[in-house]
Amino acid sequence: MGFLIWLLLASATVPMLKLLPHFGINKYWAFACLIPIGTAALIWWMGVKLQELEKR
Repeated sequence: MGFLIWLLLASATVPMLKLLPHFGINKYWAFACLIPIGTAALIWWMGVKLQELEKR
């Protein structure tokens, strides 16, 4: 079961390669999705960047 969760989180790497540059984050940070906490951290960081863009 744990392997399936890890596999699901790791599959987020490909979409992140395309999404991260829109938020001003280097696309190679998408490989952080290969560790379980990396996906959550990148989604949080994208939220922070989105709030900064909304303030402009």
